[in-house]
Amino acid sequence: HNMPSSVLGLFEWKQRLSEKSGRSSRSWDASMPARSPIGAFFADVKRGLLQLLLPNTCWACAAPLPERDRSFCAPCEWALRTDPFFACPRCGSTVGPHVPLEGGCIHCRDESFAFDAVVRVGTHDGLLRDMVLRLKQPGGDTLAEAVAGLLAEDLARKLAPLRPDCLVPVPLHWLRTFQRGFNQSAIIAGRVASVLGKPCRPRLLRRVRRTLPQTSQTGAQRRDNVRGAFLARPAADLAGKTLVLVDDVMTTGSTAHEAARALKALKPARIAVCVLARR
Repeated sequence: HNMPSSVLGLFEWKQRLSEKSGRSSRSWDASMPARSPIGAFFADVKRGLLQLLLPNTCWACAAPLPERDRSFCAPCEWALRTDPFFACPRCGSTVGPHVPLEGGCIHCRDESFAFDAVVRVGTHDGLLRDMVLRLKQPGGDTLAEAVAGLLAEDLARKLAPLRPDCLVPVPLHWLRTFQRGFNQSAIIAGRVASVLGKPCRPRLLRRVRRTLPQTSQTGAQRRDNVRGAFLARPAADLAGKTLVLVDDVMTTGSTAHEAARALKALKPARIAVCVLARR
């Protein structure tokens, strides 16, 4: 829904305040896949400051909220949580309601993936797309917590039939983590793992090579760009288990494929991918 200019200005101020307060904890978060205990403390301080100065406003549209424990208004919650389309269970692509999906869909049937299934919240459009893009901005860690808090139960419900044993966020390169101050995928993975009652292991997978942003690459370039970029730490206890890779967005599946290929060294029974948005 449209925002009046005065409300839009308030919303922009809230985002700038989040960005400024986020800088105070960045040095503590720089080497961490998600946050250190001190980083979590600063995040709590930041949330308290935002609520003190701008209490109960929707993170998406800045509309006033009646309940203190909500982060989004009802229309924005509906827009973020509703996926009106059918999705291929193998690659997460949007498909028609009567498309046969044995062995995948027309988008993935001829593709070879190291993962076995994809679960998504929705498509990379509208408000969900806006939120995913904002997660990557300075101060986006607080927004990531709000989005993850809203969507974690939906993702957990979709993952439950796969019987996951462990959630693994797709890691950033350490330099990207240092620059951004947080890994939004680790925040999402932690929330979903909490709902499922399963462990989240943000250090299990390492990004050993810095890559170019995938958004600037073609399909073939994306595959080359991330080839060999990940390495899994030894974890004998995960042999025969179901692992879930967690990321914010999936486009061609190249990043998820390479991350899953690295996890294959641990000999899991299967690997699923969980994302907020699928392009």
